[in-house]
Amino acid sequence: MQLLRTLCQFPAPAGNEAALSRFVLDYVRQHQADWQHQPQVIADERFQDCILLVFGQPRTAVFAHLDSIGFTVRYGRQLVRIGGPRAEAGYRLVGKDSQGEIECELTVDEETGELGYAFHRDIDQGTELTFYCDFRETETTVQSCYMDNRLGVWNALRLCETLEHGIVAFSCWEEHGGGSVAYLAKFINETYGVRQALISDITWVTEGVHAGKGCAISLRDSLIPRRAYVDRIRAVAERSGIPYQLEVEGSGGSDAKELQHAAAPWDWCFVGAPEDHVHSPDELVDKRDIASMLALYQVLLREL
Repeated sequence: MQLLRTLCQFPAPAGNEAALSRFVLDYVRQHQADWQHQPQVIADERFQDCILLVFGQPRTAVFAHLDSIGFTVRYGRQLVRIGGPRAEAGYRLVGKDSQGEIECELTVDEETGELGYAFHRDIDQGTELTFYCDFRETETTVQSCYMDNRLGVWNALRLCETLEHGIVAFSCWEEHGGGSVAYLAKFINETYGVRQALISDITWVTEGVHAGKGCAISLRDSLIPRRAYVDRIRAVAERSGIPYQLEVEGSGGSDAKELQHAAAPWDWCFVGAPEDHVHSPDELVDKRDIASMLALYQVLLREL
């Protein structure tokens, strides 16, 4: 879990993913010699802070978003949300501005609900603040801020160790409106002819999706994937014997929304471990679901 701990500690709120992108690129360059197959690494100004790893003759693309939720400093000690973070008074926030390192507390006005911060000085306008990382590991669980989606990134990087044919795409901005998957998908489709995808992201523990019962294959969220593709994924999962659960939601979304709206005929399915305490500093995931997620991705990339 050391890699996951490091990923969770990186501040990378939507729109400011550059530092985490550099870390992922460095990680790939340092470890790819130990992988079973070598990818083509594509990371340049065409794709901003996104990264593509292309293995062999790809049939399927895996999308994992680098960014996280957070807050932006506004005026008069006000904060505005980046994405949809849970906001409770007393949460520890960290960041850095022109005057130095920042560790402050989130404040919530009881009457208006307006968000702010408590700190011994004013923080530069436009500074991003993220949850303080308190990474906790037990024999059965890991808990930290930003498991969504550093665990999805971890899964994608671990998948690379054995991947022979496929594309791993690290995207940006997912938590705050998206935008990067549109150009990544266009390039992938036009260059490699790939038009089926898996979304390596983290979902919710709910009354129908339980911790420790395996990763979730999502039949729908706010969008609905093509049933024929999802049925193929379910058939592979069933044959594999890997524990999994089925998810049915009426809200929420992921990088899949840009594939759904693409001009090309993309098939997609969200496959990811469920977490509790969503979008808080205390996101909690069962290690059995992490193992299920990685094992299922390894099988799916071979068989789809």
